[in-house]
Amino acid sequence: MIIDLSDEQKAFTEAVDDFCRREAGTREQRGDSPHHPGLYRKMADLGWLGVTVAEEYGGSGAGMLDTCLFLERVGYGQAPVGGFTTSAIVAAAVQRSGSGEQKKTVLGGLVNGRVYAIAMSEPEAGSDVANLSCRAVRTGDGWIVNGQKTWCSNAHIADAILLVARTSGSPGEHTGLTMLLVPADAPGLRINGIETMGGKEVNDLYFTDVHLPADAVVGNVDKGWQQLMAGLNVERLILAALMLGTAQRAFDDALDFIKQRKQFGRPVGSFQALRHRVADLATEIECCRLLVQRVATLTDRDPHQVLPRESSMVKLKTTEVARQVALAGMQMMGGYGYATEYDMERHVRATLVSTIYGGTSEIQRDIIGKTYGL
Repeated sequence: MIIDLSDEQKAFTEAVDDFCRREAGTREQRGDSPHHPGLYRKMADLGWLGVTVAEEYGGSGAGMLDTCLFLERVGYGQAPVGGFTTSAIVAAAVQRSGSGEQKKTVLGGLVNGRVYAIAMSEPEAGSDVANLSCRAVRTGDGWIVNGQKTWCSNAHIADAILLVARTSGSPGEHTGLTMLLVPADAPGLRINGIETMGGKEVNDLYFTDVHLPADAVVGNVDKGWQQLMAGLNVERLILAALMLGTAQRAFDDALDFIKQRKQFGRPVGSFQALRHRVADLATEIECCRLLVQRVATLTDRDPHQVLPRESSMVKLKTTEVARQVALAGMQMMGGYGYATEYDMERHVRATLVSTIYGGTSEIQRDIIGKTYGL
């Protein structure tokens, strides 16, 4: 399926590209943090953070295709607004299942530049989401939460965290999970950063008798698993679109380098070994772009339809290709690809983790296989 972008969509992507060149075109502008609050605020002022939000809550009311176009250009432009991805995922969950007041708070907050995080993984429950044990117990006036979460992206910069906790049943069961909104500064919640290759992005969360009001529940009690499954298309498309932009940037950076770098009296890109590698990578990226656009278009046609096969395919293919492109770019650039003077080492760090978060490549393959009756 080849998507012809409208004039408005083309103008939008060009505007994002221009912004990223002006505001995040150098290492000095981007800084070392994955999230730059000032840059994020400027995007909010331009109305771009509301691309995922319905008009009644201050957003543009655009669909997933426009969201993917935005994320692709942000990834390509290396804009350090890492808080947007988790915020968009949380906003989508609240838009689907939240109360009117929750929608005003979270969706309006995203439009105005607030950051949100989602906490699912635990030390003994990563890919095995059913094994969650962090528990919320009902009290007379709300809930008391105790337990631990880990690998929670952006919790340290978030205003609130969408917690997936067990409210009934035992670890190992998909039933009995509930989504609750937790203020990041809630008494009893401790957030500890985890140092990673990509800097400070993820966190351990410790809940000790954290009290939440009854209206903290997002959607229905004990129905969190079904609500999470309804959001698969959005979450995986968001991650895929961002990595599509990163893959294209890594490719273009490598291409520019091998056109100029000379060995044996001519540009290294003129050697057949690199020409063929470039051809293969370019073809793979274009396949990913078409897949992202197709799944986004299917989602826009019916936002309530869950696409387990297609959403897993788009996440699997695009993140694997992004990693392949970045590693190949580093190899083609030789020692310069490893040097911090160039952006390629940053592309490598960004793409390596993309095949892990949001559901590992192995889990995506397993899901795809199951859709074929295996």
